[in-house]
Amino acid sequence: MASHPIDFLLIGNNFSTPEMRDVWSEKNRLAQHVAVEVALAVAQGELGVIPQTAAQTIAERANADALDPADIARQAATMKHSFMPTLTALQEQCGDAGEYLHYGATTQDIVDTGTVLQLKSALAIVRRDTVEVARALYALADRHQHTPIAGRTHGMQAQPTTFGFKVAVWLDEFLRHLTRLQEISPRVLTGNISGAVCTYAALGEVGPAVERRALTLLGLQTPTIGWQAARDRFSEFASVAVLISGSLGKIGNELYNLMRSEIGEIEEPFSAGKIGSTTMPHKRNPALLEGLASLTPPVRRSAALIYESMHVEHERDAMSWRAEWIALPEICLYLSAQLQTAIGVLKGLQVNETKMLSNLQLQNGLLLSEKIMFEAGKTLGKQTAHHLVYDCAMRAQESHRPFAEVLAEDPQIARAISLDALNAWLDPAQYIGCAPQKVQAVLESADRSGLLQ
Repeated sequence: MASHPIDFLLIGNNFSTPEMRDVWSEKNRLAQHVAVEVALAVAQGELGVIPQTAAQTIAERANADALDPADIARQAATMKHSFMPTLTALQEQCGDAGEYLHYGATTQDIVDTGTVLQLKSALAIVRRDTVEVARALYALADRHQHTPIAGRTHGMQAQPTTFGFKVAVWLDEFLRHLTRLQEISPRVLTGNISGAVCTYAALGEVGPAVERRALTLLGLQTPTIGWQAARDRFSEFASVAVLISGSLGKIGNELYNLMRSEIGEIEEPFSAGKIGSTTMPHKRNPALLEGLASLTPPVRRSAALIYESMHVEHERDAMSWRAEWIALPEICLYLSAQLQTAIGVLKGLQVNETKMLSNLQLQNGLLLSEKIMFEAGKTLGKQTAHHLVYDCAMRAQESHRPFAEVLAEDPQIARAISLDALNAWLDPAQYIGCAPQKVQAVLESADRSGLLQ
């Protein structure tokens, strides 16, 4: 019976995806351990370390699917060792050739390299879905390059911008995330098969060649030196995963706020039959956006646990090591759910341009106070204009009158600005600065990068 939400039938997909659960399943973990043992044997057979016939038999007979995890678990309880029962089961499969299994290797060689193989699959999924998120952001930024919206600072309306500009900021982040994923892949996807303290002592001078060949067979990079005591590779992956998750959480929270009934500028995808509340039939809650934002804290905390694994005693210990077994899968699982949710939300996002325009008028022109200040400042001086416009803005807010009306009553401002010019400057759509051009710059940067291909 499942005891973690990741594995619950009812809510598991809120916390992970079936695809990523398969990557980090116990079945696949075992399969990757067997794959490493087979690659090691094949490499050693090719290099004359073990008989070629034994290597061939191991490659033919070692079968993770035929192993009985329950039986291995029972043996582990007796042996008090996490991997020896697997070796025993494999040896039984391979008959006499089983004597040459695990030749010159140590448990952590197999488990670490198996984990890297799992991470290889996970990274492919993360990169694929990160590209899809970036493509969806590209489409939104392009479509709404000129769509005016109230820019907000400190939670309050500040100046007009465009919805495309807001989204382009996110797209620019994701281009950096894709670059990071590209850069870390060779470092992260590096195996390690070098023996008890990484000196190849059992194999001697042929050890490095055995490691290199085995890792090549597995499609992994070969380390310059053994990394059992250097866990920065997994921590680097966790760091990039946290950055991606942080961006996704921020986007989820931002769209959650823009969907508020009082703002109403966007709505997450709605499908027939979707229920918002068990007691309020009218509710159309931001359930997807809440889920998107809610998974960033668990990713951050799991990453903190990964960082703890960098504290290794001497050449190896299991205290820090085992933390990775918990945290690494959780990071990938939570992030997979976030990415899939974000793809669905962004591709189906409903953008309410009418409400965006309406909200730009909520403050009766106050949103354009900077524009008025700079225009009046051309005649009156910037600091003098600031004081005058500030006084008018405060009076307009407190009296709930249109900003233009209060400005027109001020004699100094009236002498500096005509009424026609004042009304023209109070059009929010005319004060979006270089927002469209900067959106275009991000779109062109994405095109040049080739990252969205």
